[in-house]
Amino acid sequence: MPRPWIKLSLISITVGVLPLCAAAQAPSKVTPWPAKTLRIIVGFPGGSSPDLTARTLAEPLSKALGQPVIVENKVGAGGNIAADYVAKATDNHTLGLMINGNLTTAKLLNPKLPYDPLKDLLPVSLVGVSPLVLMAPKTAPGADAPAFLAAARQAGDRWSYGSPGVGTIGHVGMELLQSKTGAQAVHVPYPGYAQVATAMIGGQLQLSMLPPALALAQVKGDKLRAIGVTSSGRSALAPELPSMAEVGVANFNLEIWNAVAAPKSMPPALVAKLASLVSDIARSPEVRQKLFAQGWQVVGSSPEGLAKRIQSDTLLYGDIIKKLAVSNQ
Repeated sequence: MPRPWIKLSLISITVGVLPLCAAAQAPSKVTPWPAKTLRIIVGFPGGSSPDLTARTLAEPLSKALGQPVIVENKVGAGGNIAADYVAKATDNHTLGLMINGNLTTAKLLNPKLPYDPLKDLLPVSLVGVSPLVLMAPKTAPGADAPAFLAAARQAGDRWSYGSPGVGTIGHVGMELLQSKTGAQAVHVPYPGYAQVATAMIGGQLQLSMLPPALALAQVKGDKLRAIGVTSSGRSALAPELPSMAEVGVANFNLEIWNAVAAPKSMPPALVAKLASLVSDIARSPEVRQKLFAQGWQVVGSSPEGLAKRIQSDTLLYGDIIKKLAVSNQ
């Protein structure tokens, strides 16, 4: 026969364990996500190529998530102000629509940059890729592309070119082109490609590289002149334009791209969910058509695909930056 004190001990243990068992058996409460408005941060002005891409993705992403998705423009430093903002976000409701430079060359150009693309940002999806178009004013000298490049070489530093910021592909690409052609035009940074085009029309710049959609719009409007695309072969985005090889610049292949990235604080499960949605949305027929009209060949990659592109481009442009001693300090 059990002793009374043993009975009391068993009763006490049982009573203490029951609440724990009940808690273990009760269904866990999972906080729904997203729980509020999702923000896509863009480092360039409204109407710029990254801005248009973000706004194209925002509406279908909002429908898929059941929450508003808004685009916020935080302009400056070639998109790096916005990228730093995203890197430091901790609310799990902030993404960035970024260009190559923000995810590859930013830290190489400025070691004091307040964020590290490889450590502070998580790849989500590579949205689209595109060559640039080498552009000139309508009244630029030279009857054809080789003659124009010869004129650029002869002009030396009396000519200027524009880009959407130090370290962007529009900047690094022009420096690479100048190293191959002997041109020495002076670099002038602008907030975005649209402002570069306006400066060219106004006569402040003599050459620059622009995204195909913007470039072709200026050509059709009889405002600027296209020299050629920055790829080794012709592009489906501008099939009527010659490649750099065709205009006499060998071994030149340059692409810009845009991608969605998340802060390192975002849980992997949310990154995976967003990657799947963004990829599916970008590759849907309607959105693919819109992005093509904006000058993008859609990719819609996985996070791993974007990570590989970041790695390969960091090596490629890192070599160019080191060789040409390009810096934003």
